Amino acid sequence: MGFEIRIDPSEPAPIWRQIEEGIRRGIAAGALRPGDPVPSVREAAVQLRVNPATVARAYRSLVDAGLLSVRRGEGTFVARGSRTAAGSLRREELSLAAERYVTVAGGLGVSLDEALGAVRRAWPQDGSAGQREEG
Repeated sequence: MGFEIRIDPSEPAPIWRQIEEGIRRGIAAGALRPGDPVPSVREAAVQLRVNPATVARAYRSLVDAGLLSVRRGEGTFVARGSRTAAGSLRREELSLAAERYVTVAGGLGVSLDEALGAVRRAWPQDGSAGQREEG
Protein backbone atom coordinates (compact mmCIF):
# COMPACT_ATOMS: atom_id res chain seq x y z
CA MET A 1 0.00 0.00 0.00
CA GLY A 2 1.21 3.52 -0.72
CA PHE A 3 0.16 4.53 2.77
CA GLU A 4 0.16 2.73 6.09
CA ILE A 5 -2.77 1.16 7.87
CA ARG A 6 -2.10 0.28 11.48
CA ILE A 7 -4.04 -2.57 13.05
CA ASP A 8 -4.21 -2.56 16.83
CA PRO A 9 -5.80 -5.76 18.18
CA SER A 10 -6.16 -4.13 21.62
CA GLU A 11 -8.31 -1.32 20.18
CA PRO A 12 -12.04 -1.79 20.76
CA ALA A 13 -12.86 -1.08 17.10
CA PRO A 14 -13.11 -4.27 15.02
CA ILE A 15 -10.21 -4.88 12.64
CA TRP A 16 -12.38 -4.38 9.54
CA ARG A 17 -13.33 -0.94 10.90
CA GLN A 18 -9.66 -0.09 11.52
CA ILE A 19 -8.91 -1.00 7.89
CA GLU A 20 -11.85 1.10 6.69
CA GLU A 21 -10.76 4.07 8.80
CA GLY A 22 -7.17 3.73 7.56
CA ILE A 23 -8.32 3.95 3.95
CA ARG A 24 -10.62 6.86 4.77
CA ARG A 25 -7.65 8.66 6.35
CA GLY A 26 -5.55 7.91 3.26
CA ILE A 27 -8.21 9.48 1.04
CA ALA A 28 -8.69 12.46 3.36
CA ALA A 29 -4.95 13.12 3.48
CA GLY A 30 -4.58 12.83 -0.29
CA ALA A 31 -2.33 9.77 -0.04
CA LEU A 32 -5.01 7.92 -2.02
CA ARG A 33 -6.43 9.81 -4.96
CA PRO A 34 -9.36 9.11 -7.27
CA GLY A 35 -8.46 6.34 -9.68
CA ASP A 36 -5.64 4.95 -7.53
CA PRO A 37 -5.73 1.17 -7.20
CA VAL A 38 -5.93 -0.41 -3.76
CA PRO A 39 -4.43 -3.83 -3.10
CA SER A 40 -6.60 -6.82 -3.82
CA VAL A 41 -8.38 -8.31 -0.84
CA ARG A 42 -5.86 -11.14 -0.79
CA GLU A 43 -2.82 -8.82 -1.05
CA ALA A 44 -4.12 -6.53 1.69
CA ALA A 45 -4.89 -9.51 3.93
CA VAL A 46 -1.31 -10.77 3.54
CA GLN A 47 0.19 -7.30 4.13
CA LEU A 48 -1.96 -6.67 7.19
CA ARG A 49 -1.82 -10.26 8.44
CA VAL A 50 -5.58 -10.57 8.73
CA ASN A 51 -8.26 -12.83 7.32
CA PRO A 52 -9.29 -11.93 3.73
CA ALA A 53 -12.95 -11.83 4.85
CA THR A 54 -12.01 -8.99 7.22
CA VAL A 55 -10.50 -6.94 4.38
CA ALA A 56 -13.48 -7.78 2.14
CA ARG A 57 -15.87 -6.43 4.76
CA ALA A 58 -13.93 -3.15 5.00
CA TYR A 59 -13.81 -2.81 1.21
CA ARG A 60 -17.54 -3.56 0.92
CA SER A 61 -18.30 -0.81 3.43
CA LEU A 62 -16.13 1.65 1.49
CA VAL A 63 -17.79 0.68 -1.80
CA ASP A 64 -21.21 1.22 -0.18
CA ALA A 65 -20.01 4.66 1.00
CA GLY A 66 -18.91 5.53 -2.55
CA LEU A 67 -15.23 5.80 -1.67
CA LEU A 68 -14.04 2.68 -3.53
CA SER A 69 -15.23 1.21 -6.80
CA VAL A 70 -14.77 -2.29 -8.14
CA ARG A 71 -14.05 -2.88 -11.83
CA ARG A 72 -14.60 -6.51 -12.68
CA GLY A 73 -11.41 -8.07 -13.96
CA GLU A 74 -9.37 -4.97 -13.13
CA GLY A 75 -9.50 -4.55 -9.36
CA THR A 76 -10.59 -2.09 -6.71
CA PHE A 77 -9.88 1.61 -7.04
CA VAL A 78 -10.44 4.85 -5.17
CA ALA A 79 -13.74 6.12 -6.58
CA ARG A 80 -13.75 9.16 -8.83
CA GLY A 81 -16.23 10.93 -6.53
CA SER A 82 -13.94 10.53 -3.54
CA ARG A 83 -12.22 13.84 -4.29
CA THR A 84 -15.28 15.78 -3.16
CA ALA A 85 -15.57 13.51 -0.14
CA ALA A 86 -11.92 14.05 0.85
CA GLY A 87 -12.51 17.48 2.41
CA SER A 88 -15.47 16.17 4.36
CA LEU A 89 -13.48 13.13 5.48
CA ARG A 90 -10.63 15.38 6.59
CA ARG A 91 -12.96 17.50 8.71
CA GLU A 92 -14.58 14.37 10.15
CA GLU A 93 -11.20 12.80 11.03
CA LEU A 94 -10.00 16.03 12.62
CA SER A 95 -13.20 16.32 14.63
CA LEU A 96 -12.91 12.73 15.89
CA ALA A 97 -9.26 13.23 16.81
CA ALA A 98 -10.15 16.46 18.65
CA GLU A 99 -12.90 14.68 20.58
CA ARG A 100 -10.46 11.95 21.64
CA TYR A 101 -7.92 14.57 22.73
CA VAL A 102 -10.52 16.52 24.68
CA THR A 103 -11.58 13.33 26.45
CA VAL A 104 -8.00 12.59 27.48
CA ALA A 105 -7.26 16.19 28.48
CA GLY A 106 -10.53 16.43 30.40
CA GLY A 107 -9.73 13.19 32.20
CA LEU A 108 -6.44 14.72 33.31
CA GLY A 109 -8.28 17.78 34.61
CA VAL A 110 -6.39 20.29 32.48
CA SER A 111 -7.78 23.63 31.36
CA LEU A 112 -8.44 24.59 27.74
CA ASP A 113 -5.39 26.87 27.82
CA GLU A 114 -3.19 24.00 29.05
CA ALA A 115 -4.57 21.63 26.40
CA LEU A 116 -4.05 24.16 23.60
CA GLY A 117 -0.55 24.88 24.90
CA ALA A 118 0.27 21.17 24.69
CA VAL A 119 -0.90 21.09 21.07
CA ARG A 120 1.19 24.15 20.22
CA ARG A 121 4.28 22.62 21.85
CA ALA A 122 3.75 19.32 20.02
CA TRP A 123 3.27 21.01 16.63
CA PRO A 124 6.53 21.08 14.62
CA GLN A 125 8.17 24.49 14.45
CA ASP A 126 8.08 24.44 10.65
CA GLY A 127 4.30 23.90 10.66
CA SER A 128 4.59 20.61 8.78
CA ALA A 129 2.61 18.34 11.13
CA GLY A 130 1.25 15.39 9.20
CA GLN A 131 2.23 16.73 5.79
CA ARG A 132 3.52 14.15 3.37
CA GLU A 133 6.28 14.60 0.86
CA GLU A 134 5.36 14.52 -2.81
CA GLY A 135 7.39 11.97 -4.71
